[in-house]
Amino acid sequence: NWCCPPGRRVQSSKLGPTPPRLLSEEEYRLQGEVETQKALAELRSVCRSPEFSAWTTVSRIQSPKRFADFVAGASHVTPNEVSAHEREFGLESLSIDEQLFEEDDDDEEEEEEENFNYSFAG
Repeated sequence: NWCCPPGRRVQSSKLGPTPPRLLSEEEYRLQGEVETQKALAELRSVCRSPEFSAWTTVSRIQSPKRFADFVAGASHVTPNEVSAHEREFGLESLSIDEQLFEEDDDDEEEEEEENFNYSFAG
């Protein structure tokens, strides 16, 4: 009580908590990579622990060899999955989206011209 005047405490409680700062695209991407790597390391650690029932898990999964490779330190995604992700979400997809939107805009402009010309002809 002696360090903060009573009026100041009331004022700060009325303002409420400050909203969190939003991340930039680069910060978001970097945080995603860091957190993913931490979670994968934690998963590997759990899978290597004596309490983990490897046989039960292996009997339930589709690709036991891939799982074993992951636990041993291999990547959690295959090169084909990386390529498919890049095609769908990478820079290639941005240019494809731009092309699609440009084509849609051209189609709409042509349709508007046809409607405009038809209204004067009729």
